[in-house]
Amino acid sequence: MSKKEIYEQKAEALLEPIVAEHDFELVDVEYVKEGSNFYLRAYIDKPEGITVDDCEIVSRTFSQKLDEEDFIDEAYIMEVSSPGLGRPLKKEKDYKRSMGKELEIRTYRAINKEKEFYGILKEYNESSVTIDCEGTEMTFQKSDIALIRLAFDF
Repeated sequence: MSKKEIYEQKAEALLEPIVAEHDFELVDVEYVKEGSNFYLRAYIDKPEGITVDDCEIVSRTFSQKLDEEDFIDEAYIMEVSSPGLGRPLKKEKDYKRSMGKELEIRTYRAINKEKEFYGILKEYNESSVTIDCEGTEMTFQKSDIALIRLAFDF
């Protein structure tokens, strides 16, 4: 297991009880390097949407726990935020929540001269995703998908 995966797992374990206490959902945790900085990011959500105050509550408690545990070697910036509208589907719960909703799928290589597809999520499993594109069902192997997220219209 990589250092990144260990940090993400440990952070997730610290966050779960904090998030649950406030009836929020922990959507994702990531430890990434951007430029010269490392970031530990937690994405939280709730049905009516996350506010800045919600992020601050979780951030304050999480920061204290991180200081106590002190398991990350490098200097890093910790952030707690809403996952936003364009968040990718990563976990089982993301797919479950998105059943019957319109998705945007981008593939690594063209399929019928297209790389971008929109449709209603009909089925999914560990290896594939099926959407209804205006009456035509299309199944994609997850390994062929570069991006999959909820479609949003402005």
